[in-house]
Amino acid sequence: MSNEAANCLFCKIRDGEIPGTIVFRDERCVAFKDIAPRAPMHTLIIPTEHIGLAKDLGHAEAGYRVVLNCNADAGQTVFHVHAHLLAGRVMGWPPG
Repeated sequence: MSNEAANCLFCKIRDGEIPGTIVFRDERCVAFKDIAPRAPMHTLIIPTEHIGLAKDLGHAEAGYRVVLNCNADAGQTVFHVHAHLLAGRVMGWPPG
């Protein structure tokens, strides 16, 4: 386990070291309720493996965003769950 993963709050929730309300778990991902929800239903979905993809692509230090668009009203055009990794510019919040 990398030092980054060893210090990761989400990895600790995944491993049961920190309490969390797990709503789904399989061999690839874990979903749990956010402790400070921003909507009536606010769930975080993480891969079971601590992935440093943006770091490997050279964007972790400056920052990046991962977006999932689900169904037409959210802007999805290919109706298969997929993520967008966005980086290389300053992005505002909230996103939309």
